[in-house]
Amino acid sequence: MTEPLIFELGAPGRKGYTLPAPDVPAEPLEEMIPARYLRRTPANLPEVSEPDVIRHFTHLSQMNYSIDSGFYPLGSCTMKYNPKVNEVAASLPGFRDIHPLQPESTVQGALRLMYELQELLGAIAGMDAFTLQPAAGAHGELTGLFIIQAYLRSKGEHRDEVIAPNSSHGTNPASAAMARAKLVTVGTDARGRVDIEELRRLVSDRTAALMLTNPNTLGLFEEDVEEMARIVHEAGGLMYYDGANLNAIMGKARPGDMGFDVVHLNLHKTFTTPHGGGGPGAGPVGVKEFLRPFLPVPIVERADAGYILQEDLPQTIGKVRSFYGNFAMLVRAYTYIREMGRQGLTQVSEDAVLAANYLRARLQDLYEAPFPGPNMHEVVLSARRQKAQGARALDIAKRLMDYGFHAPTIYFPLTVEEALMIEPTETENKGTLDAFIEAMRAIAGEAAENPEIVRGAPHDAPVSRLDEARAARQPDLRWRPAEEASA
Repeated sequence: MTEPLIFELGAPGRKGYTLPAPDVPAEPLEEMIPARYLRRTPANLPEVSEPDVIRHFTHLSQMNYSIDSGFYPLGSCTMKYNPKVNEVAASLPGFRDIHPLQPESTVQGALRLMYELQELLGAIAGMDAFTLQPAAGAHGELTGLFIIQAYLRSKGEHRDEVIAPNSSHGTNPASAAMARAKLVTVGTDARGRVDIEELRRLVSDRTAALMLTNPNTLGLFEEDVEEMARIVHEAGGLMYYDGANLNAIMGKARPGDMGFDVVHLNLHKTFTTPHGGGGPGAGPVGVKEFLRPFLPVPIVERADAGYILQEDLPQTIGKVRSFYGNFAMLVRAYTYIREMGRQGLTQVSEDAVLAANYLRARLQDLYEAPFPGPNMHEVVLSARRQKAQGARALDIAKRLMDYGFHAPTIYFPLTVEEALMIEPTETENKGTLDAFIEAMRAIAGEAAENPEIVRGAPHDAPVSRLDEARAARQPDLRWRPAEEASA
């Protein structure tokens, strides 16, 4: 679990290369390079062989936790396994080697894939048109709000308020702020759903949209979603669907049928493209027919001569991303959808919901369930009982590392005290879920009998507790030799 610094592995004079003697005349460096650019003392670099380098960085990489090496129970993030067939498809030369500036006639296969992906996503989400440009889910949210604002302006309406639940993803209020809209927060009722009566009081002639995900961030299905849509539409606003939790309802329900006008889809959450890390990502946005004229350009259309990039949308909001989006992500998502088919995608949702309810049933006697079930694809529990015993949600998350598991999402949603938000996804088998359950149950026992062992975790990691606030605000990412560090 530990690895020396690379500076500690070497020895003076050790190298990973040998060079032949120079066969050109040697000239003093001062005659070739201005003196102010010449180093007066040797660079303090590690002196190591090539095997030293390879083994060092390979070992470091093995110390990282990844979806290929273990279970990620992160709620809301949907850290599902990425099938390797997706990588094979994305690396096919015909997709890998093309350039976005090539003539349309030379990339008909890529354009066909994008067109068919637009159609498939439309069928899954119940939308009439899609743009594949946005580079992430949050970017899709911003794009969707821009589309809504452009539509309202075209009608001569000035609506500057966006409503979002108090349990929403943090990107919802952030996107509203980026779109220069005023955020209006609607509360949650005792069942963990949107408070319908409060929503009625909040909508007005200033309401541009209600941003909502269904199932919601508490892992519960918003059963009154059609009534919410009626309330918002009668007030003149639009319905925006945050597609983060689509993994729970594929083949069962469609946002477009619930009354939503705009939807973004996180391809990494639902369609097994790589997740995060700063990108590249993809957050396609779908709209109902009346919003098609406002989509970003270009969009892929089918014409008599093949597939074309349509730029002629007079009311378009313009580009939101260079070229046509992150194409390799689109190939991966297309591969997954074609591989699974409708029946397979439906089973994905059924298995995800089953797995989350299994976790709830096995853990709710030790960890409080703040809202009545059943839940959908994720379950939110509370470590309030363990906090009273001396171990917080953060401590439980750290202790899970000693049991070989990544932590679930903690302290979110903000509406749940000591929240533990767990999403098993459909890709984990029962054996993995049982092992995670036993670890959670064991930690609950430790919290009751010996909370210090939980508070001091992790015990087996390369580093233990860091000052998390300082680590985020003052990261120390550079090694310095002792003499420089003490100077």
